[in-house]
Amino acid sequence: MLSETKIKKIYSRTVRWLEKIIALAVLLGVVVAAVLGGVKLAGLDWSHTETFYDLIYRVLLLVIGLELVRMLVTHSLAAVLELLAFVIARKMLKPDLTSLDIILSVIAFAALLAGRKYLMSPSCYQPNELEPEGEPPPGDGARA
Repeated sequence: MLSETKIKKIYSRTVRWLEKIIALAVLLGVVVAAVLGGVKLAGLDWSHTETFYDLIYRVLLLVIGLELVRMLVTHSLAAVLELLAFVIARKMLKPDLTSLDIILSVIAFAALLAGRKYLMSPSCYQPNELEPEGEPPPGDGARA
């Protein structure tokens, strides 16, 4: 008979593989959406402002898909917060927002930023996630 720890190990491994399969499916969906969206956008009239809004809306949707893949693969709290930030940003671009929607979105975005700055410890981040791109991490011998 299987022990409890062995069952937990099998369960954990199965869930992890299912998450990777879902991440791959989302990534394929993002690629297909990018190609088909690009074809559709190429045929639109760019003299209308709505076309630009459609472009931004589609780009943010693709970024949300990529952030979802990242979240499923890394299990990083920072990835979850970034995903939520992109979702809020996309929501704020809808033209039919009420004043209350805008205020609540701004409050939610500010809460995400505050949570990231004040509630997350450095241990919540993946290695090298806190260093800006292109800059070496402190203490590696590189001088400015």
